[in-house]
Amino acid sequence: MADPHAEPRRPQSLAARWLGVGLATVISVVTLGLGVTGRLTLYISPETVWFACAAAVVTLIIAVWSCTLPLGAEGDHDHDHGAAATGAHAARHRMLQTTAVVSGGFIASVIVFAALVLPPASLSAQLAMSRAGEVPVLFAGADDVTLGVADTTTFGVGDWASAFATATRPESYDGASVTLTGFVTPGEGDAVGLTRMTITHCVIDAQPATVPLGGVTEKYATGQWVEVTGTVRAEADGTLRIEPTAVKKIAEPKDPYEY
Repeated sequence: MADPHAEPRRPQSLAARWLGVGLATVISVVTLGLGVTGRLTLYISPETVWFACAAAVVTLIIAVWSCTLPLGAEGDHDHDHGAAATGAHAARHRMLQTTAVVSGGFIASVIVFAALVLPPASLSAQLAMSRAGEVPVLFAGADDVTLGVADTTTFGVGDWASAFATATRPESYDGASVTLTGFVTPGEGDAVGLTRMTITHCVIDAQPATVPLGGVTEKYATGQWVEVTGTVRAEADGTLRIEPTAVKKIAEPKDPYEY
C-alpha cells in the first residue's frame, strides 16, 4: 500500500537537502574561489586561509557522497518515530517542521546569493570611524619593556597606534622614520588621521588603528588611500605624531588589513 505521506514529504525533503547539502556546497565553492583569487583575506586572516579551503574541500566531498543517498533518507529516522503519532499532534508537528525548513532555507539562501552577487569588498572608512574608541589600545606590549623602545623598522599603523597610546618614553621614538599605508580619516579639529583596519582572525573582530598626521595642508577625501613617508615627532606634552615629508595617493592595496 502506498505511503500517503510520501508525496507531501518530497518538497520537504528537497528543501531540507538544499538547506543542508545545497547551501554548504555553494558556500564551499565560493570559499575556494575566493581562496584561489586571493580575495579570501578580505574576510579572514592569511594564516587561516588554508584551513578554510581544506574545510571547503572536505565539505564538497561529503556533499557528493550525500547525493548517493535516496531523497528523504535523512528524515527516515524521525519519520519512523513519528509513525505512532496521530491526529492533530502529528499534523501540527509536520506543519512546524515544514515552516522551520522553509524559513531557514529562505533566509540562508538570501545570504548565500547575496555573497554570490555582491563583490568582495574591504571594510569601509565609515565603519572604521564608527568603531573608533571601542578599543583604544591595539597590540598592547609592542613597547619593549626591557629596552624602553621597540624596533620600529617593521611597525605598521597598528603598531604605531599602540606605541603612541602606551609609550612610557615617547622621546625615544622622536626622529624615527616611517613609511605607512592607510586611508584618511578626520582627526581632532583640522587634523588628519591615517587609519588601517586590523584583524586577529576575521573581519568580525576588526578594529581601527589610527595615527595622527601633522602639517598636512592638502585636503583628502575620507577613505582615500595614501602612502605616507615621514618622521615621528614627540611633542612637549608627551604626545606623538607623524610629520609627513611626502603623502602619495594610492589605490586600495590587494590586502587592505593589518594582522
